[in-house]
Amino acid sequence: MMKRSGFPAKFAAGVEAAASTGGALMPPIMGAGAFVMAGYTNLPYSQIVAVSVLPALLYFLTVAYFVRIEAIRLGLGKMTLETAEPMRTVLKQGWQFVLPLGVLIGALVLGYSALLAAIFAILATIAASWLSPTPMSAKDCMDATIDGVQNTTTTALLLVAVGLIINVVTTTGLGNAFSMMIVEWAQGSLIITLVLVALASLILGMGLPVTASYIVLATLSAPMIYDLIAQDYLLQALQAPDLPTSVRATLSLFGGDPVVAVTQMPIEMRQLLRTELLDPTILASMLLSAHLIIFWLSQDSNVTPPVCLAAFAAAGIAGTPPMATGMTSWKLAKGLYLVPVLFAYSPLITGTWPERISVFFWSCFGLYAFAGLLQWRLEKALNPLLAAMLLASGVLLMWAPLSTLYHVVGLLLLMGVIFWQKRFQAA
Repeated sequence: MMKRSGFPAKFAAGVEAAASTGGALMPPIMGAGAFVMAGYTNLPYSQIVAVSVLPALLYFLTVAYFVRIEAIRLGLGKMTLETAEPMRTVLKQGWQFVLPLGVLIGALVLGYSALLAAIFAILATIAASWLSPTPMSAKDCMDATIDGVQNTTTTALLLVAVGLIINVVTTTGLGNAFSMMIVEWAQGSLIITLVLVALASLILGMGLPVTASYIVLATLSAPMIYDLIAQDYLLQALQAPDLPTSVRATLSLFGGDPVVAVTQMPIEMRQLLRTELLDPTILASMLLSAHLIIFWLSQDSNVTPPVCLAAFAAAGIAGTPPMATGMTSWKLAKGLYLVPVLFAYSPLITGTWPERISVFFWSCFGLYAFAGLLQWRLEKALNPLLAAMLLASGVLLMWAPLSTLYHVVGLLLLMGVIFWQKRFQAA
């Protein structure tokens, strides 16, 4: 398929690695980390799935944008797969295997625990096999059980080791020290904090699988990111004229100025004020935003050199240099870094559905601008002026606090670059 597509094998392998990484981000089945997240946040799995749909689509759109830009560079036209089977034939041969997935999703949506949902899905898999030409016998079921136990042994041992690390972190106070270190370096800046957490995620990903990396990073940095995301909401609530007496007394300990008080008081005290002043639904959404940021950043170990398991696996299949394929997949998976910024600075997770859809709509164009900037071309190669226009376009389109007028200006800049390159640029 790589040869028929016309793409270089290294690029095609990078696309496969980046797309496979997005599988853990796409609902309804988001990987083991999402179930762990549900336990950490005490939020229903169905809520995590619901808010993750639009971000996952943005990630896959980003990968598709890189593919489109590369196809234009190579002069490729519409692809045809002559030897592919018609979809009707494929569905006719394996439609029954959709049933276990449907049972699993349905059980999770109905509120069953992950364990019960998995049991129902296993039983549905056995039943679905009886509708196929190769039904499972009792021996097949036993063999599958043994294989499942063997395959999960490594993961179980890793999680036990991670549990020991978490206990050490919480008992010795290392988690607080790590958080304070990042807070001191970031000086209260959320974007610098995200950069530092992304670097920590990359380092952890060199020695831990994705789920274990998320668990450790969530233990260390989720409270800190949550606190920074909620800080603006808390400041707005403290501007109200009818504050409770207890809140006023707390502010008086720091001179009475809400801005000074919020920046100087301990994180535990801010947590108490948030609980008293803010809507629990908003607090839950902000907590989910913090964990989703970490969950997305923890996926980068799959595609980021020097440790990029998904890229190495794709390189083995395609027969391409592993490290070069890893660099390609790292560039193609830049959505892992761009989309979490929306979690922190936009209502993509915390807002109402109209607000989320608005952010999604404008971000679709903004991510295309950033993809072109990273590839240094859209319809044709960029020059510094066009690159500056694309950078401005991406910022205006994805910076949610700006008004619709600014988003429109950003879209016009993007369209202007495309029009100029198609109409006037020679090469």
